[in-house]
Amino acid sequence: MNYLVTGATGFIGKFLLERLLARPDAQVYALVRDGSREKFQTQCERYGDAGQRIHVLAGDITTPGLMAAADRETIAGRIDHVFHLAAVYDMYMDDAAADRVNNEGTQNVVTFVNSLGGQPTLHHVSSIAIAGPDFVGTFREDMFDEGQSLDHPYYRSKFQSEKIVREESRVPYRVYRPGIVVGDSQTGEMDKIDGPYYFFKAIQALSQAMPKWLPLLGVAGGRIPVVPVDYIADAMDAIAHKAGQDGKAFFLVPTQAPTLGEVLQALMQAAHGPEFIRQFELPYTSELLRSVKKKLGKAISQDMQRRISQAIGIPVSALGQALNQTVYDDRQTRTALLGSGIHCPNLKDYADKLWSYWENYLDLETDIPPARRRALAGKVVMVTGATSGIGFLTARKLAAAGARVILIARTREKLEETQDIIQKAGGEAFIYPCDLSDLDAIDAMADAVLRDFGYVDVLVNNAGRSIRRGVLESLDRFHDFERTMRLNYFGAVRLINKLLPSMAARNGGQIVNISSIGVLSNMPRFSAYVASKAALDAFSRCLSAEVKAQNIDITAIYMPLVRTPMIAPTKLYNYIPTWSADRAAETVVGAIVNRPKSIATPFGKIASISYSLWPRVNDYVLSKGYQLFPSSAAAKGQKVEQQKPTMEGVVFANVFKGGHW
Repeated sequence: MNYLVTGATGFIGKFLLERLLARPDAQVYALVRDGSREKFQTQCERYGDAGQRIHVLAGDITTPGLMAAADRETIAGRIDHVFHLAAVYDMYMDDAAADRVNNEGTQNVVTFVNSLGGQPTLHHVSSIAIAGPDFVGTFREDMFDEGQSLDHPYYRSKFQSEKIVREESRVPYRVYRPGIVVGDSQTGEMDKIDGPYYFFKAIQALSQAMPKWLPLLGVAGGRIPVVPVDYIADAMDAIAHKAGQDGKAFFLVPTQAPTLGEVLQALMQAAHGPEFIRQFELPYTSELLRSVKKKLGKAISQDMQRRISQAIGIPVSALGQALNQTVYDDRQTRTALLGSGIHCPNLKDYADKLWSYWENYLDLETDIPPARRRALAGKVVMVTGATSGIGFLTARKLAAAGARVILIARTREKLEETQDIIQKAGGEAFIYPCDLSDLDAIDAMADAVLRDFGYVDVLVNNAGRSIRRGVLESLDRFHDFERTMRLNYFGAVRLINKLLPSMAARNGGQIVNISSIGVLSNMPRFSAYVASKAALDAFSRCLSAEVKAQNIDITAIYMPLVRTPMIAPTKLYNYIPTWSADRAAETVVGAIVNRPKSIATPFGKIASISYSLWPRVNDYVLSKGYQLFPSSAAAKGQKVEQQKPTMEGVVFANVFKGGHW
């Protein structure tokens, strides 16, 4: 079967091509503009051997005839399906751009398909935008011209382009109306900041600033028909090949679209932030805001709207979607997909995928102070435990500032993913898989690094293992102490010893040890973990004097409790003040730039002084914490985990912030 696809380089097009090429007999002809040819060649790598069945046709939908006459003759009478995806989606667009691409482009495509010969079916990708931004009530798939408001160039042009297909196509056609497109529900892959993604940065800031246990109140708002791109591609592919669907339109949306409040809740949960315990509508607020938005839209020029949008971080024209009162009835779509196993997933089931991809690949706005660039540019920095939590974010920040980052972790797959994230952001990263609890593996890794680079300017000993279990609960678990010491102490010392000679030879270097506030405060239940960190601390204090003459600095960072995957299994920590991983990573990067002897929180410093001056008082306070925060169910050999501490425990944890209770 032969397919012609316009907009193959677009986000939906990229995924649709995968589905079409999954058909063994598929031959895909992709109309590609000269300026997008290199991008498309890179895109084709994702299709593997199937990409050999893609045939590039140079052309542009804004040009009558679309392509050269010779190419038209090559495919004439041979095409079974034409997928028209090419369009401009830009909430800042002006009328001229909308008319040239969305309308004139669609007119050219329809004229071309009408003259193509054979029996092709035209598949036109429209949008829920054809219903307009202010329609109130249910908009069915068989509805089209309902007198809806279409003031914005995008809404107007999508309506008019669908009208061109409906009125002028002389071949069978099918129309697809996707909702607000978000990333792949399996991988989170997305191409740009749009729709709900405008709220991600604010949600991130809120999740980092507010304790997870704090209940929030929210406003329900309108219904947001978010739809993952993989569902759109799956549904289009299935419906396009099903008989009896010509002349129909299909809403590609969730049957029950989530409210704005439900969208924010799903994203806040993905960001590990606090929960909205209740959401409600403020009387008349939606109507008032819609009225104001409509008047502003008419009164303010496109240029002014663009400036306002840039100032608030959200297009003015997109604000209306947050108040949307349109219900998009997808009954025809569900009927057409019956028995296919294809359905639109619930946002809450894949929000974590969207969030993870955004944090890794799209949240790239990094303000690098000039002093940081000067201090780090070209430096060779090794970060252990670099694929998660503090190590991952530290590596990203270092690379963004111009450092050459050596990533160390056990799993090659995760290392390659981290390297890919850093490189796509414009940084340099190099991977060396290594189990840092294996001393021979450390030797081999360090030898390889020194062969490749000759030296390491900065070593960040971040990899570590933590165990939260009391001594009396560990009497038959001596291996806990052994394996914690093996990674946190012996592994770190072995790596220091391997890299130290090259630092001494160059007369300069730095070793940054990610220690723990527990070393200063002697937290109960962390005897194995604190002992291993304290051992490294003592080793480093002794070493510091020995290597001072070689200009080698040793920095200890006594980290408080940080919200990373390492603490996730302990549900009590959801209710205890923590640092964000981003704040912790900023601290590490700052330590590399400023090279202090040590960094500790106020509580850590006070705890250290308290233990020296008033050890019995110190023991009393720690004993109180020990009683307020029980051991985990696993440590006690039980199955039911206590989900949250008492109110007294919450108050205690907030007074003594940062402790690993």
